[in-house]
Amino acid sequence: MAIRRAKQKEQVIEKLSQVAPPGETFVACVHVETGPSPWLNAIFDEIPGLGLIVALTRRFYFLTLTNSSVVVNTANRWTNRPGEVVAVFPRHSFPVSRVKRASIWSSMYLQLPTDDKPKRLNIHRYWRVELDQLSAAFPPGSIDPSSQPFEMAPQAQPPFPQQQPYPTPQAQPFPPQQGQPHPPQQQPYPAAQAQPPFPPQPGAPVPPPAAYPQQGAPIPPQMPYPGQPGQPGPEANPYKV
Repeated sequence: MAIRRAKQKEQVIEKLSQVAPPGETFVACVHVETGPSPWLNAIFDEIPGLGLIVALTRRFYFLTLTNSSVVVNTANRWTNRPGEVVAVFPRHSFPVSRVKRASIWSSMYLQLPTDDKPKRLNIHRYWRVELDQLSAAFPPGSIDPSSQPFEMAPQAQPPFPQQQPYPTPQAQPFPPQQGQPHPPQQQPYPAAQAQPPFPPQPGAPVPPPAAYPQQGAPIPPQMPYPGQPGQPGPEANPYKV
């Protein structure tokens, strides 16, 4: 019994390849089942025998989308192996209506040539990717307004990684090229306060000392206070303490 999607699709393609016209390519394969909504199974099981009757009346199919057609063939209830082909529709005239994509169980109505009215088909979330691919054959106006949007992006190929935006000069500046002058760097404080001044070059005039000596600079000789030995005394203080 085939359980994995890949194995089931492989069996369907192998069977259809025996009768497909030359050059036919297979795009998607979806497993569906007929009958009322599977959400009602819990209610049917409460009535003795009704749940079993509903389960036995369900039919299983494979809907296969090719480059030119939509092929419908039966699926075995117990082994999921594909059976006989029951209908082949041109891709541009796939007779489906009231297509509704849902979170768990999606549904659609398909008009088969052997039925008097459209047959309800239920599609489990397990086949959602293939259902999105099959939506390429849905005619205009066939999707229910309350349906979730279908993702039309190809699912067979891995998605491209999201490209990161190029860095801007403000976010990540590029280093200067060789031979180009370095741009001046802005300092938050004046250079005299952020860094000690460089020593004067030989032959350059020495600037006069500042009012307050800088840290590490030699202290200029202090003038003696008036009254020190060897210096003229101050004038006589007219005020006596």
